[in-house]
Amino acid sequence: MIPYIKGLAATQAHVAVPPGTVEEEYARNGFSGRYAHLYRTQPPVEWVKIDGPLRPQAYDFRETFNQPAGDYMAGRKPYLQNKDVRIYFCVFNGEMNYFFRNADGDELFFIHEGEGIIETDFGPLSYTRGDYILVPRGTVYRFKTQTASQFLLVESFSEVRFPDKGMLGQHALFDPAVLEVPEPQPSLLQSDEYTLKIKRCDEITNVVYPFNPLNTVGWKGTLTVWKLNVKNIRPVLSDRYHLPPSAHSTFVAQNFVVCTFLPRPLENGDVQAMKVPFYHSNIDFDEVLFYHQGQFFSRGGITPSMMTFHPQGIHHGPQKEAAIKAQTLKETNEIAVMIDTKYPLFPTANAEKIELKNYWKSWNS
Repeated sequence: MIPYIKGLAATQAHVAVPPGTVEEEYARNGFSGRYAHLYRTQPPVEWVKIDGPLRPQAYDFRETFNQPAGDYMAGRKPYLQNKDVRIYFCVFNGEMNYFFRNADGDELFFIHEGEGIIETDFGPLSYTRGDYILVPRGTVYRFKTQTASQFLLVESFSEVRFPDKGMLGQHALFDPAVLEVPEPQPSLLQSDEYTLKIKRCDEITNVVYPFNPLNTVGWKGTLTVWKLNVKNIRPVLSDRYHLPPSAHSTFVAQNFVVCTFLPRPLENGDVQAMKVPFYHSNIDFDEVLFYHQGQFFSRGGITPSMMTFHPQGIHHGPQKEAAIKAQTLKETNEIAVMIDTKYPLFPTANAEKIELKNYWKSWNS
């Protein structure tokens, strides 16, 4: 469709925004559907009061670090969830003396801190900070930490896969050759009996074996456990145009996407190009952002180990100080994981305990 242009508006999105205005992207299906750019005289986030549950939220996981759980299942706690996905944060230190299988969904781990080994049906993989580990539904595994570990965990009730890179080509973002997969090896756990905990419909069944259930000696095929470190992701860049978050997609599943924001140069090739994310109102997606490392350039007061949640129906975008700072900023050093969901997410009681209650005021502070 040919777009209409009415009133005071820029002809190129995110470039040469008319003086005295701010740009808002109002779009369907994330950033790939029909759209309108609205040019407003005041940022739509400069509210003075929000009365009701629909407000931007932030959570500080540092509150959970003091006492790492000695049991893996006790250490993984859900914070946001809907019918497609559940978002956990896990703090664990030690060695699992049992095995675990999730029969409800795929599990995507992002290693925020720590080092160790994950043993699986396909063999073991070592892990370190910045690793993604994708464990398909039904895979048996156990963790053995070498240092206290903190995981962001995304449980998907549909298959997690890599995005179609389209015209960018199959080697864009990361070459599939950088993915690491396990080599079969004997499990390190030795016992007289071995317990496998299976989660199905959120209930646990304990199955006891007289032998170690991780007894694979060989495998072949296209379905396995994958590991990808953020150092091997090469973000798509534009020197003259601010790309939407979808350009940074790392994993996709039914009704949600996982993106990775990484250090990169900002839009320095055109003085009129926007350098900070445009205001948008999340018509079709809830947005979750976990901060792993560095300073996220569109937010103040947010540090690594925090997570923000911007629900559908209410605006968000850069804070005042970020917009001013971006005028002279040449690059960003952030590493963050974003999860966008098609259907509304609901905070759990765990989230309420660590919520930063005044986060919604931060655009006017």
